[in-house]
Amino acid sequence: MTTYAIQEREVFEVAFESTRHYANPYMDVDLCLVISMPDGNEQRVPGFWAGGNVWKVRVCMTQPGDSAFRTRCSHAEDAGLHDRVGNFSVQPYSGENPLLRRGRLRIGDDRRHFAHADGTPFLWIGDTWWMALSSRLDWPHGFQELAADRVTKGFTVIQIVAGPYPDMPPGDPRNDNEAGYPFLDDFARINPAYYDLADLKIAHLVRNGLVPCIVGMWGYYLPMIGEERASRFWQYLVARYAAYPVVWCICGEGAMPWYLSKDRKADTARQKKGWTEIMRQVRATDPYHNLITIHPTQFGRDQVDDDSLMDFEMLQTGHSDMDSVPNVINSVARAVGRAPRMPVVNSEVNYEGILGRCWQNVQRLCCYHTLLRGAAGFTYGANGIWQVNTDTPYGPSPHGVCWGNTPWREAMRLPGSAQVGNAGRCLSQFPWWQLEAHPEWMDGAEKANDPYAPVATGIPEKLRIFYLPLCWTPPSVRGLKSDLKYLAWYFDPCTGKRHEIGAVSGDAEGNWHPPIPPEAHDWLLILEC
Repeated sequence: MTTYAIQEREVFEVAFESTRHYANPYMDVDLCLVISMPDGNEQRVPGFWAGGNVWKVRVCMTQPGDSAFRTRCSHAEDAGLHDRVGNFSVQPYSGENPLLRRGRLRIGDDRRHFAHADGTPFLWIGDTWWMALSSRLDWPHGFQELAADRVTKGFTVIQIVAGPYPDMPPGDPRNDNEAGYPFLDDFARINPAYYDLADLKIAHLVRNGLVPCIVGMWGYYLPMIGEERASRFWQYLVARYAAYPVVWCICGEGAMPWYLSKDRKADTARQKKGWTEIMRQVRATDPYHNLITIHPTQFGRDQVDDDSLMDFEMLQTGHSDMDSVPNVINSVARAVGRAPRMPVVNSEVNYEGILGRCWQNVQRLCCYHTLLRGAAGFTYGANGIWQVNTDTPYGPSPHGVCWGNTPWREAMRLPGSAQVGNAGRCLSQFPWWQLEAHPEWMDGAEKANDPYAPVATGIPEKLRIFYLPLCWTPPSVRGLKSDLKYLAWYFDPCTGKRHEIGAVSGDAEGNWHPPIPPEAHDWLLILEC
Protein backbone atom coordinates (compact mmCIF):
# COMPACT_ATOMS: atom_id res chain seq x y z
CA MET A 1 0.00 0.00 0.00
CA THR A 2 1.41 3.38 -1.07
CA THR A 3 1.14 6.54 1.03
CA TYR A 4 1.33 9.80 -0.90
CA ALA A 5 2.54 12.89 0.96
CA ILE A 6 0.74 15.88 -0.57
CA GLN A 7 -0.15 19.45 0.29
CA GLU A 8 -3.67 20.64 0.94
CA ARG A 9 -5.44 22.32 -2.04
CA GLU A 10 -2.73 21.44 -4.55
CA VAL A 11 -3.61 19.15 -7.44
CA PHE A 12 -2.05 15.70 -7.10
CA GLU A 13 -2.19 12.97 -9.70
CA VAL A 14 -2.31 9.21 -9.13
CA ALA A 15 -1.78 6.88 -12.12
CA PHE A 16 -2.98 3.30 -12.63
CA GLU A 17 -2.23 0.80 -15.40
CA SER A 18 -4.89 -1.52 -16.72
CA THR A 19 -4.29 -5.26 -17.14
CA ARG A 20 -6.81 -5.60 -19.95
CA HIS A 21 -7.20 -4.28 -23.48
CA TYR A 22 -10.22 -2.13 -24.37
CA ALA A 23 -11.42 -1.34 -27.88
CA ASN A 24 -12.35 2.21 -26.86
CA PRO A 25 -11.10 2.96 -23.34
CA TYR A 26 -12.50 6.52 -23.45
CA MET A 27 -16.09 5.25 -23.82
CA ASP A 28 -15.87 1.78 -22.28
CA VAL A 29 -14.26 2.29 -18.86
CA ASP A 30 -15.34 4.22 -15.77
CA LEU A 31 -12.89 4.65 -12.92
CA CYS A 32 -13.16 6.56 -9.66
CA LEU A 33 -11.24 6.97 -6.44
CA VAL A 34 -13.30 6.56 -3.26
CA ILE A 35 -11.59 8.57 -0.53
CA SER A 36 -12.34 8.23 3.19
CA MET A 37 -11.85 11.79 4.42
CA PRO A 38 -10.53 12.75 7.87
CA ASP A 39 -13.96 14.11 8.86
CA GLY A 40 -15.55 10.71 8.22
CA ASN A 41 -17.20 11.60 4.93
CA GLU A 42 -16.57 9.83 1.64
CA GLN A 43 -15.55 11.55 -1.59
CA ARG A 44 -15.77 9.96 -5.05
CA VAL A 45 -13.28 11.47 -7.52
CA PRO A 46 -13.61 10.35 -11.17
CA GLY A 47 -10.61 9.30 -13.21
CA PHE A 48 -9.83 9.61 -16.92
CA TRP A 49 -8.10 7.63 -19.62
CA ALA A 50 -4.68 9.18 -20.23
CA GLY A 51 -3.70 7.13 -23.30
CA GLY A 52 -2.34 3.63 -23.79
CA ASN A 53 -3.12 1.49 -20.75
CA VAL A 54 -2.86 4.39 -18.27
CA TRP A 55 -5.67 5.96 -16.26
CA LYS A 56 -5.21 8.93 -13.93
CA VAL A 57 -7.11 10.45 -11.04
CA ARG A 58 -6.48 14.06 -10.01
CA VAL A 59 -7.28 14.95 -6.44
CA CYS A 60 -7.33 18.17 -4.47
CA MET A 61 -7.50 17.45 -0.77
CA THR A 62 -9.18 20.14 1.30
CA GLN A 63 -8.70 18.56 4.74
CA PRO A 64 -5.27 18.11 6.34
CA GLY A 65 -4.66 14.72 7.89
CA ASP A 66 -4.64 11.11 6.74
CA SER A 67 -7.08 9.70 4.19
CA ALA A 68 -7.41 6.22 2.73
CA PHE A 69 -8.57 5.52 -0.82
CA ARG A 70 -9.77 2.58 -2.89
CA THR A 71 -10.41 2.49 -6.64
CA ARG A 72 -13.65 1.40 -8.25
CA CYS A 73 -13.71 0.40 -11.92
CA SER A 74 -16.63 -0.55 -14.14
CA HIS A 75 -14.57 -3.64 -15.09
CA ALA A 76 -14.04 -5.35 -11.75
CA GLU A 77 -11.89 -8.04 -13.39
CA ASP A 78 -9.21 -5.44 -14.25
CA ALA A 79 -6.76 -5.86 -11.38
CA GLY A 80 -4.79 -2.81 -12.44
CA LEU A 81 -7.77 -0.45 -12.12
CA HIS A 82 -10.16 -2.05 -9.65
CA ASP A 83 -9.79 -2.29 -5.87
CA ARG A 84 -6.41 -0.60 -5.70
CA VAL A 85 -5.76 0.96 -2.28
CA GLY A 86 -3.52 3.63 -0.81
CA ASN A 87 -3.32 6.60 1.53
CA PHE A 88 -2.88 10.35 1.38
CA SER A 89 -0.99 12.18 4.08
CA VAL A 90 -2.09 15.81 3.67
CA GLN A 91 -0.18 18.77 5.08
CA PRO A 92 -1.70 22.29 5.36
CA TYR A 93 -1.12 24.53 2.36
CA SER A 94 1.92 26.77 2.90
CA GLY A 95 2.15 28.62 -0.43
CA GLU A 96 1.11 32.11 -1.51
CA ASN A 97 -1.12 31.39 -4.51
CA PRO A 98 -4.39 33.19 -3.68
CA LEU A 99 -6.51 30.60 -5.48
CA LEU A 100 -5.07 27.86 -3.27
CA ARG A 101 -4.61 29.86 -0.08
CA ARG A 102 -8.15 31.26 -0.13
CA GLY A 103 -9.81 28.31 -1.84
CA ARG A 104 -11.85 27.84 -4.99
CA LEU A 105 -14.76 30.12 -5.85
CA ARG A 106 -18.22 29.89 -4.33
CA ILE A 107 -21.28 32.12 -4.28
CA GLY A 108 -21.14 34.89 -1.69
CA ASP A 109 -23.55 34.93 1.21
CA ASP A 110 -25.54 37.77 -0.41
CA ARG A 111 -26.14 35.62 -3.54
CA ARG A 112 -24.94 38.57 -5.65
CA HIS A 113 -21.18 38.16 -5.75
CA PHE A 114 -18.40 35.59 -5.76
CA ALA A 115 -16.16 34.66 -2.86
CA HIS A 116 -13.32 32.27 -2.18
CA ALA A 117 -13.92 29.27 0.06
CA ASP A 118 -12.58 31.26 3.03
CA GLY A 119 -15.10 34.06 2.42
CA THR A 120 -12.74 36.55 0.73
CA PRO A 121 -14.75 38.45 -1.95
CA PHE A 122 -13.70 37.81 -5.54
CA LEU A 123 -14.17 40.36 -8.33
CA TRP A 124 -14.52 38.76 -11.78
CA ILE A 125 -12.44 40.72 -14.30
CA GLY A 126 -12.34 38.29 -17.20
CA ASP A 127 -10.62 38.02 -20.55
CA THR A 128 -11.77 36.05 -23.61
CA TRP A 129 -9.33 33.44 -24.97
CA TRP A 130 -11.82 31.12 -26.68
CA MET A 131 -9.29 29.35 -28.93
CA ALA A 132 -6.15 29.61 -26.78
CA LEU A 133 -5.72 25.84 -26.39
CA SER A 134 -4.95 25.65 -30.12
CA SER A 135 -1.42 25.76 -31.49
CA ARG A 136 -1.98 29.34 -32.68
CA LEU A 137 -1.24 30.46 -29.11
CA ASP A 138 1.98 28.51 -28.80
CA TRP A 139 3.27 26.95 -25.62
CA PRO A 140 5.16 28.10 -23.71
CA HIS A 141 6.14 31.44 -25.22
CA GLY A 142 2.94 32.93 -26.56
CA PHE A 143 0.63 31.58 -23.87
CA GLN A 144 2.89 32.66 -21.03
CA GLU A 145 3.41 36.08 -22.61
CA LEU A 146 -0.33 36.74 -22.83
CA ALA A 147 -0.95 35.40 -19.32
CA ALA A 148 1.78 37.64 -17.86
CA ASP A 149 0.27 40.66 -19.60
CA ARG A 150 -3.18 39.93 -18.19
CA VAL A 151 -1.87 39.33 -14.66
CA THR A 152 -0.01 42.65 -14.81
CA LYS A 153 -3.17 44.45 -15.94
CA GLY A 154 -5.29 42.99 -13.14
CA PHE A 155 -7.41 40.30 -14.79
CA THR A 156 -8.67 37.48 -12.58
CA VAL A 157 -10.51 35.05 -14.94
CA ILE A 158 -9.78 33.56 -18.38
CA GLN A 159 -12.68 32.21 -20.48
CA ILE A 160 -11.29 29.37 -22.61
CA VAL A 161 -12.87 26.58 -24.70
CA ALA A 162 -11.71 23.02 -24.01
CA GLY A 163 -13.54 21.22 -26.84
CA PRO A 164 -14.78 22.06 -30.34
CA TYR A 165 -14.50 25.78 -30.99
CA PRO A 166 -17.01 28.40 -32.17
CA ASP A 167 -17.03 29.85 -35.66
CA MET A 168 -15.97 26.64 -37.39
CA PRO A 169 -17.39 23.26 -38.46
CA PRO A 170 -16.46 19.94 -36.83
CA GLY A 171 -12.96 18.73 -37.63
CA ASP A 172 -11.68 22.15 -38.69
CA PRO A 173 -7.85 22.15 -38.39
CA ARG A 174 -7.98 25.59 -36.76
CA ASN A 175 -9.14 23.70 -33.64
CA ASP A 176 -5.91 21.63 -33.58
CA ASN A 177 -3.03 22.00 -31.22
CA GLU A 178 0.40 20.46 -31.73
CA ALA A 179 -1.10 16.99 -31.04
CA GLY A 180 -3.99 17.32 -33.47
CA TYR A 181 -7.75 17.55 -33.04
CA PRO A 182 -9.32 16.91 -29.58
CA PHE A 183 -11.62 14.16 -30.92
CA LEU A 184 -11.29 11.20 -33.26
CA ASP A 185 -13.78 9.02 -35.13
CA ASP A 186 -16.78 11.33 -35.20
CA PHE A 187 -16.42 12.28 -31.51
CA ALA A 188 -16.49 8.63 -30.37
CA ARG A 189 -12.86 8.77 -29.21
CA ILE A 190 -10.79 11.34 -27.37
CA ASN A 191 -7.25 12.41 -28.26
CA PRO A 192 -5.45 12.36 -24.88
CA ALA A 193 -2.34 13.96 -26.36
CA TYR A 194 -4.37 17.09 -27.16
CA TYR A 195 -5.28 17.40 -23.49
CA ASP A 196 -1.75 16.69 -22.28
CA LEU A 197 -0.84 19.98 -23.95
CA ALA A 198 -4.00 21.68 -22.71
CA ASP A 199 -3.06 20.62 -19.17
CA LEU A 200 0.10 22.74 -19.35
CA LYS A 201 -1.92 25.84 -20.20
CA ILE A 202 -4.69 25.31 -17.65
CA ALA A 203 -2.16 24.64 -14.87
CA HIS A 204 -0.20 27.75 -15.86
CA LEU A 205 -3.27 29.96 -15.47
CA VAL A 206 -3.87 28.60 -11.97
CA ARG A 207 -0.21 29.02 -10.98
CA ASN A 208 -0.52 32.67 -11.95
CA GLY A 209 -3.68 33.26 -9.93
CA LEU A 210 -6.04 33.27 -12.93
CA VAL A 211 -9.29 31.29 -12.65
CA PRO A 212 -9.90 29.19 -15.77
CA CYS A 213 -13.54 29.43 -16.85
CA ILE A 214 -13.63 26.24 -18.93
CA VAL A 215 -16.21 26.19 -21.73
CA GLY A 216 -16.95 22.61 -22.84
CA MET A 217 -17.63 23.38 -26.50
CA TRP A 218 -19.88 25.62 -28.56
CA GLY A 219 -23.57 24.87 -28.14
CA TYR A 220 -24.36 24.09 -31.78
CA TYR A 221 -22.22 20.92 -31.69
CA LEU A 222 -24.79 19.05 -29.58
CA PRO A 223 -27.06 17.95 -32.49
CA MET A 224 -23.96 16.98 -34.46
CA ILE A 225 -22.32 14.99 -31.67
CA GLY A 226 -25.41 13.70 -29.90
CA GLU A 227 -26.28 13.94 -26.24
CA GLU A 228 -24.53 10.72 -25.25
CA ARG A 229 -21.15 11.71 -26.66
CA ALA A 230 -21.41 15.29 -25.42
CA SER A 231 -22.24 13.94 -21.97
CA ARG A 232 -19.26 11.58 -22.08
CA PHE A 233 -16.98 14.44 -22.99
CA TRP A 234 -18.16 16.48 -20.02
CA GLN A 235 -17.54 13.47 -17.79
CA TYR A 236 -13.99 13.50 -19.13
CA LEU A 237 -13.55 17.24 -18.50
CA VAL A 238 -14.77 16.90 -14.91
CA ALA A 239 -12.33 14.05 -14.31
CA ARG A 240 -9.43 15.91 -15.90
CA TYR A 241 -9.90 19.45 -14.53
CA ALA A 242 -12.29 19.51 -11.56
CA ALA A 243 -9.45 19.29 -9.04
CA TYR A 244 -8.22 22.71 -10.22
CA PRO A 245 -9.99 25.85 -8.96
CA VAL A 246 -12.02 26.26 -12.16
CA VAL A 247 -15.44 27.50 -13.17
CA TRP A 248 -17.55 25.38 -15.53
CA CYS A 249 -19.31 26.94 -18.50
CA ILE A 250 -21.33 24.11 -20.02
CA CYS A 251 -21.15 25.50 -23.55
CA GLY A 252 -20.97 28.69 -25.56
CA GLU A 253 -24.13 30.30 -26.98
CA GLY A 254 -26.05 27.32 -25.67
CA ALA A 255 -29.30 27.62 -27.60
CA MET A 256 -27.87 29.10 -30.80
CA PRO A 257 -28.05 26.59 -33.70
CA TRP A 258 -25.30 25.96 -36.23
CA TYR A 259 -24.89 29.00 -38.44
CA LEU A 260 -26.17 27.10 -41.49
CA SER A 261 -28.80 25.03 -39.65
CA LYS A 262 -31.71 23.80 -41.79
CA ASP A 263 -34.10 23.61 -38.82
CA ARG A 264 -33.16 26.31 -36.34
CA LYS A 265 -36.26 25.90 -34.18
CA ALA A 266 -35.74 22.17 -33.68
CA ASP A 267 -32.00 22.56 -33.04
CA THR A 268 -32.63 25.31 -30.49
CA ALA A 269 -35.09 23.15 -28.57
CA ARG A 270 -32.79 20.13 -28.66
CA GLN A 271 -29.78 22.15 -27.50
CA LYS A 272 -31.69 23.76 -24.66
CA LYS A 273 -32.94 20.40 -23.40
CA GLY A 274 -29.66 18.56 -23.95
CA TRP A 275 -27.39 21.12 -22.31
CA THR A 276 -29.75 21.30 -19.33
CA GLU A 277 -29.32 17.58 -18.74
CA ILE A 278 -25.56 17.79 -19.13
CA MET A 279 -25.50 20.65 -16.65
CA ARG A 280 -27.42 18.41 -14.26
CA GLN A 281 -24.84 15.66 -14.80
CA VAL A 282 -21.89 17.96 -14.11
CA ARG A 283 -23.49 19.20 -10.92
CA ALA A 284 -23.99 15.60 -9.74
CA THR A 285 -20.52 14.31 -10.61
CA ASP A 286 -18.07 17.11 -9.77
CA PRO A 287 -16.75 16.19 -6.31
CA TYR A 288 -15.39 19.72 -5.76
CA HIS A 289 -18.62 21.56 -6.58
CA ASN A 290 -17.04 24.06 -8.94
CA LEU A 291 -19.42 26.81 -9.98
CA ILE A 292 -21.54 26.16 -13.09
CA THR A 293 -22.99 28.47 -15.73
CA ILE A 294 -23.71 28.63 -19.47
CA HIS A 295 -22.64 31.22 -22.03
CA PRO A 296 -25.73 32.63 -23.79
CA THR A 297 -26.97 34.40 -26.84
CA GLN A 298 -28.21 37.06 -24.40
CA PHE A 299 -29.41 35.73 -21.01
CA GLY A 300 -27.96 32.55 -19.52
CA ARG A 301 -31.17 31.59 -17.76
CA ASP A 302 -32.96 31.49 -21.11
CA GLN A 303 -30.56 28.87 -22.50
CA VAL A 304 -31.67 26.05 -20.17
CA ASP A 305 -34.91 24.42 -19.04
CA ASP A 306 -33.99 24.48 -15.34
CA ASP A 307 -32.04 27.51 -14.17
CA SER A 308 -31.82 26.13 -10.62
CA LEU A 309 -28.89 24.06 -11.96
CA MET A 310 -26.91 27.27 -12.54
CA ASP A 311 -24.81 29.01 -9.90
CA PHE A 312 -24.60 32.30 -11.75
CA GLU A 313 -25.83 33.92 -14.94
CA MET A 314 -23.74 34.98 -17.90
CA LEU A 315 -24.89 37.67 -20.32
CA GLN A 316 -23.96 38.49 -23.92
CA THR A 317 -24.98 42.06 -24.66
CA GLY A 318 -23.93 42.87 -28.22
CA HIS A 319 -21.09 43.89 -30.54
CA SER A 320 -22.65 47.04 -31.99
CA ASP A 321 -20.34 49.65 -30.49
CA MET A 322 -22.24 52.48 -28.77
CA ASP A 323 -25.56 51.03 -29.88
CA SER A 324 -24.96 48.08 -27.53
CA VAL A 325 -24.52 50.17 -24.39
CA PRO A 326 -28.26 50.66 -23.68
CA ASN A 327 -28.64 46.88 -23.96
CA VAL A 328 -25.81 46.45 -21.46
CA ILE A 329 -27.67 48.67 -18.99
CA ASN A 330 -31.07 47.03 -19.54
CA SER A 331 -29.74 43.47 -19.57
CA VAL A 332 -27.76 43.90 -16.36
CA ALA A 333 -30.79 45.47 -14.66
CA ARG A 334 -33.05 42.63 -15.75
CA ALA A 335 -30.61 39.88 -14.79
CA VAL A 336 -29.69 41.38 -11.41
CA GLY A 337 -33.36 41.81 -10.56
CA ARG A 338 -34.52 38.28 -11.45
CA ALA A 339 -35.46 35.74 -8.81
CA PRO A 340 -34.03 33.66 -7.40
CA ARG A 341 -31.05 35.93 -6.98
CA MET A 342 -27.73 34.83 -8.44
CA PRO A 343 -24.51 36.62 -9.44
CA VAL A 344 -24.43 38.11 -12.94
CA VAL A 345 -21.40 38.38 -15.25
CA ASN A 346 -21.45 40.27 -18.52
CA SER A 347 -19.39 37.61 -20.28
CA GLU A 348 -19.30 38.93 -23.85
CA VAL A 349 -19.76 42.43 -25.21
CA ASN A 350 -18.12 44.63 -27.85
CA TYR A 351 -14.79 42.90 -28.43
CA GLU A 352 -12.31 45.72 -28.81
CA GLY A 353 -11.65 46.34 -32.50
CA ILE A 354 -14.36 44.05 -33.84
CA LEU A 355 -15.80 45.33 -37.12
CA GLY A 356 -13.21 48.13 -36.91
CA ARG A 357 -14.85 49.73 -33.85
CA CYS A 358 -15.74 49.12 -30.18
CA TRP A 359 -12.59 50.88 -29.01
CA GLN A 360 -11.44 51.71 -25.48
CA ASN A 361 -14.10 54.34 -24.77
CA VAL A 362 -16.80 51.73 -25.40
CA GLN A 363 -14.90 49.20 -23.27
CA ARG A 364 -14.98 51.61 -20.32
CA LEU A 365 -18.66 52.38 -20.78
CA CYS A 366 -19.63 48.71 -20.90
CA CYS A 367 -17.40 47.79 -17.97
CA TYR A 368 -18.52 50.51 -15.55
CA HIS A 369 -22.18 50.30 -16.51
CA THR A 370 -21.93 46.57 -15.76
CA LEU A 371 -19.97 46.61 -12.50
CA LEU A 372 -21.64 49.66 -10.93
CA ARG A 373 -25.16 48.42 -11.65
CA GLY A 374 -24.97 45.31 -9.51
CA ALA A 375 -23.14 42.72 -11.61
CA ALA A 376 -20.54 40.44 -10.05
CA GLY A 377 -18.16 40.60 -12.97
CA PHE A 378 -17.24 41.81 -16.42
CA THR A 379 -15.37 40.01 -19.21
CA TYR A 380 -13.32 41.96 -21.72
CA GLY A 381 -12.57 40.67 -25.20
CA ALA A 382 -10.21 41.77 -27.97
CA ASN A 383 -10.74 40.96 -31.61
CA GLY A 384 -7.63 39.06 -32.56
CA ILE A 385 -7.24 37.34 -29.18
CA TRP A 386 -10.50 35.39 -28.95
CA GLN A 387 -9.70 33.61 -32.23
CA VAL A 388 -5.90 33.95 -31.76
CA ASN A 389 -4.83 35.54 -35.02
CA THR A 390 -1.18 35.02 -35.91
CA ASP A 391 0.72 36.22 -38.97
CA THR A 392 -1.67 33.84 -40.72
CA PRO A 393 -5.12 35.21 -39.79
CA TYR A 394 -7.89 32.96 -38.53
CA GLY A 395 -9.98 33.69 -41.63
CA PRO A 396 -13.73 33.65 -42.28
CA SER A 397 -16.43 32.08 -40.15
CA PRO A 398 -18.87 29.52 -41.65
CA HIS A 399 -21.18 32.35 -42.67
CA GLY A 400 -18.39 33.65 -44.90
CA VAL A 401 -17.46 36.81 -42.99
CA CYS A 402 -14.10 37.41 -41.32
CA TRP A 403 -14.40 39.21 -37.98
CA GLY A 404 -10.95 40.79 -38.25
CA ASN A 405 -7.30 40.00 -38.88
CA THR A 406 -5.51 41.85 -36.06
CA PRO A 407 -2.68 39.61 -34.74
CA TRP A 408 -3.07 38.65 -31.10
CA ARG A 409 0.12 40.38 -29.95
CA GLU A 410 -1.13 43.64 -31.44
CA ALA A 411 -4.58 43.07 -29.93
CA MET A 412 -2.96 42.36 -26.55
CA ARG A 413 -1.72 45.96 -26.49
CA LEU A 414 -5.05 47.61 -27.27
CA PRO A 415 -5.68 50.18 -24.52
CA GLY A 416 -9.07 48.83 -23.51
CA SER A 417 -7.57 45.84 -21.70
CA ALA A 418 -5.50 48.01 -19.38
CA GLN A 419 -8.47 50.30 -18.80
CA VAL A 420 -10.75 47.39 -17.83
CA GLY A 421 -7.97 46.28 -15.49
CA ASN A 422 -7.96 49.81 -14.03
CA ALA A 423 -11.64 49.40 -13.21
CA GLY A 424 -10.97 46.23 -11.26
CA ARG A 425 -8.07 47.78 -9.37
CA CYS A 426 -10.05 50.89 -8.47
CA LEU A 427 -13.09 49.00 -7.18
CA SER A 428 -10.93 46.51 -5.30
CA GLN A 429 -9.84 49.33 -2.96
CA PHE A 430 -13.35 49.38 -1.55
CA PRO A 431 -15.96 46.90 -0.27
CA TRP A 432 -17.39 46.81 -3.78
CA TRP A 433 -19.63 43.85 -2.95
CA GLN A 434 -21.63 46.12 -0.63
CA LEU A 435 -22.36 48.80 -3.24
CA GLU A 436 -26.02 49.68 -3.80
CA ALA A 437 -27.64 51.97 -6.35
CA HIS A 438 -28.47 55.48 -5.11
CA PRO A 439 -29.62 57.56 -8.08
CA GLU A 440 -30.91 60.20 -5.65
CA TRP A 441 -27.28 61.08 -4.82
CA MET A 442 -26.54 62.87 -8.12
CA ASP A 443 -28.37 65.02 -10.63
CA GLY A 444 -29.25 63.03 -13.75
CA ALA A 445 -28.55 59.59 -12.29
CA GLU A 446 -32.23 58.73 -12.42
CA LYS A 447 -32.00 58.48 -16.24
CA ALA A 448 -31.29 54.78 -16.00
CA ASN A 449 -31.36 53.92 -19.73
CA ASP A 450 -29.12 56.75 -20.91
CA PRO A 451 -25.52 55.54 -21.59
CA TYR A 452 -24.23 59.03 -20.85
CA ALA A 453 -26.18 59.53 -17.64
CA PRO A 454 -24.15 59.31 -14.41
CA VAL A 455 -24.25 56.18 -12.31
CA ALA A 456 -24.51 56.69 -8.54
CA THR A 457 -23.72 53.89 -6.14
CA GLY A 458 -22.20 53.40 -2.73
CA ILE A 459 -22.63 52.58 0.94
CA PRO A 460 -24.63 55.15 2.94
CA GLU A 461 -22.52 57.22 5.33
CA LYS A 462 -19.35 55.42 4.19
CA LEU A 463 -18.71 55.67 0.48
CA ARG A 464 -20.09 57.22 -2.70
CA ILE A 465 -18.89 56.26 -6.17
CA PHE A 466 -20.13 58.11 -9.23
CA TYR A 467 -19.37 57.16 -12.82
CA LEU A 468 -19.56 60.21 -15.08
CA PRO A 469 -19.63 58.88 -18.68
CA LEU A 470 -19.54 62.32 -20.31
CA CYS A 471 -17.94 64.75 -17.91
CA TRP A 472 -17.91 68.25 -19.37
CA THR A 473 -19.57 69.97 -16.43
CA PRO A 474 -19.91 67.54 -13.49
CA PRO A 475 -23.44 67.12 -12.13
CA SER A 476 -24.21 68.18 -8.57
CA VAL A 477 -23.93 65.72 -5.72
CA ARG A 478 -26.98 65.67 -3.48
CA GLY A 479 -27.88 64.61 0.02
CA LEU A 480 -24.56 65.15 1.79
CA LYS A 481 -25.07 65.06 5.55
CA SER A 482 -23.84 68.09 7.43
CA ASP A 483 -22.37 66.01 10.25
CA LEU A 484 -20.17 63.91 7.94
CA LYS A 485 -16.79 64.82 6.49
CA TYR A 486 -16.03 63.67 2.94
CA LEU A 487 -12.69 63.17 1.21
CA ALA A 488 -13.20 63.56 -2.55
CA TRP A 489 -11.02 62.53 -5.49
CA TYR A 490 -11.27 61.74 -9.16
CA PHE A 491 -10.14 58.44 -10.66
CA ASP A 492 -9.02 58.57 -14.29
CA PRO A 493 -10.33 55.37 -15.94
CA CYS A 494 -7.92 55.85 -18.85
CA THR A 495 -4.67 56.09 -16.89
CA GLY A 496 -5.63 54.62 -13.53
CA LYS A 497 -4.35 57.71 -11.74
CA ARG A 498 -5.90 59.41 -8.72
CA HIS A 499 -6.51 63.17 -8.72
CA GLU A 500 -7.14 64.67 -5.29
CA ILE A 501 -9.96 67.13 -4.64
CA GLY A 502 -9.73 67.23 -0.86
CA ALA A 503 -12.19 67.63 1.97
CA VAL A 504 -15.69 68.66 0.86
CA SER A 505 -19.06 69.29 2.43
CA GLY A 506 -22.56 70.11 1.27
CA ASP A 507 -24.27 73.47 1.30
CA ALA A 508 -27.34 74.20 3.41
CA GLU A 509 -29.40 71.84 1.23
CA GLY A 510 -26.76 69.11 1.27
CA ASN A 511 -25.60 69.76 -2.29
CA TRP A 512 -22.03 69.99 -3.59
CA HIS A 513 -20.77 71.00 -7.02
CA PRO A 514 -17.66 69.03 -8.02
CA PRO A 515 -14.83 70.82 -9.81
CA ILE A 516 -14.16 70.23 -13.49
CA PRO A 517 -11.81 67.21 -13.85
CA PRO A 518 -8.39 67.55 -15.51
CA GLU A 519 -9.62 66.36 -18.93
CA ALA A 520 -12.96 66.11 -20.72
CA HIS A 521 -13.71 62.39 -20.84
CA ASP A 522 -15.38 59.89 -18.50
CA TRP A 523 -14.34 59.86 -14.83
CA LEU A 524 -15.04 58.24 -11.52
CA LEU A 525 -15.79 60.61 -8.67
CA ILE A 526 -15.15 59.08 -5.24
CA LEU A 527 -16.36 60.44 -1.89
CA GLU A 528 -15.15 58.65 1.22
CA CYS A 529 -16.47 59.40 4.69
